[in-house]
Amino acid sequence: MDEEGLQDSAILLMSLGEEEAAEVFKHLTPKEVQRLGETIAKMKVIPRERVETVLDRFANDASDQSMLVNDTDEYVKSVLRKALGDDKANLLIDRILQGGDVSGIESLKWMDPGSVAELLRNEHPQIIAAILVHLDYDQSSEVLKHFVERQRHEVMIRIATLDGIQPSALKDLNDVLSKVLAGGDKLRKASLGGVKTAAEIINMMGSSIEGPLLDYIRQTDPELAQKIMDNMFVFDDLLKIDDRGIQTMLKEVQTESLIIALKGATPELREKIFSNMSTRAAETLREDLESRGPVRLSEVEAEQKELLKIVRRLADEGQIVLATGGDDGFV
Repeated sequence: MDEEGLQDSAILLMSLGEEEAAEVFKHLTPKEVQRLGETIAKMKVIPRERVETVLDRFANDASDQSMLVNDTDEYVKSVLRKALGDDKANLLIDRILQGGDVSGIESLKWMDPGSVAELLRNEHPQIIAAILVHLDYDQSSEVLKHFVERQRHEVMIRIATLDGIQPSALKDLNDVLSKVLAGGDKLRKASLGGVKTAAEIINMMGSSIEGPLLDYIRQTDPELAQKIMDNMFVFDDLLKIDDRGIQTMLKEVQTESLIIALKGATPELREKIFSNMSTRAAETLREDLESRGPVRLSEVEAEQKELLKIVRRLADEGQIVLATGGDDGFV
């Protein structure tokens, strides 16, 4: 959801009142709750015309809705199985319908990374890996930053070499995550982990952690390190996105965030960005970059990470195509 969509949703929720808004929040994911909460907190004064526009549009959209199927869960299962076959569909169905095999881990998504790290700190690296691959990539990366370097490296090796997860692999955490095993031995193996997951998590880390981590993996298993690097998409890889993709990305990025992110960009990448803007916008951005004083590396990396999140979301939505570190790899 773009910034305007977030603001419209926030306005609608504030218009509903506290009790009704609370009921809506119950049906959202942790990330959606966080983004909406932050947006609401920032909105101090809202023009009456904006509120009326949002409410009118919601009323019109709501009036057009109807019950298309009686049982949406069964509809999803049926459609996916017909489209993908039983094996592939069943893996997706478990994730979409949030079956009992991950309900305990779902609760971790509501915790801050530091708390999750503290909870897992004394567990075996294999157990930690089995837990982290269930979380969103950015949350997993933040959790790993709270570990000491050696533990972080060992966990990442196991994430990259993980070939699915059997429910029994989670039994060492059954006191804290008992709901994970609600289905017992009937649960099917979940296709989680692997090189792609490791690459996505590393993508979310700053260069100060990324470099030593990849060096460690390279020393341990050079072939595995290369596979991970081939699946990574880093900030400089924006050069590989076509002009149309860059233009799509720029529509989603706040100017202030772009300025800070580009402070750490190569001249080639800056020129690619400038060339996909109007002449006036490009000149203004150049001036802002030149007039902006020194920026902390941590701030630059944080904004670059946020920009990469936008790029990956657009790629997931099919609006842009990402070329990865390999010569012919695409995401």
